[in-house]
Amino acid sequence: MLKVEHIGIAVKNLEASKKLFETLLNTPCYKIENVESEMVSTAFFKTGDTKIELLETTNPEGAIGKFIEKRGEGMHHIAYEVADINAEVKRLKDAGFIFTREEPFRGADNKMVIFLHPKSTNGVLIELCQEIVGG
Repeated sequence: MLKVEHIGIAVKNLEASKKLFETLLNTPCYKIENVESEMVSTAFFKTGDTKIELLETTNPEGAIGKFIEKRGEGMHHIAYEVADINAEVKRLKDAGFIFTREEPFRGADNKMVIFLHPKSTNGVLIELCQEIVGG
């Protein structure tokens, strides 16, 4: 793994949370994006080498909607950048880790992503992500 790519935070209201984080981090949001396949709207911030992703559900039945219903707003996941997502998935599967899906898929911010199930990572949802070249 190359670095922490971003920290995902589940929020109830993206617009209100965007304003809060712009003030908190003293930097503007640089991207808002809908990921229809995941039923989520996202807002991204960058401070130093760290990115923060705010996630608001677009459907209460989506993963973020269910997360907020069960746990409330707060940290949802930690994402790690990897050089070769397919090689990392194989390495981690061979080591016994469990994933929420079988294959990486297109996520927000021009990334291929996949999540490790919290059952295999001490209760923390871990995202692996790789920049899509030419995407």
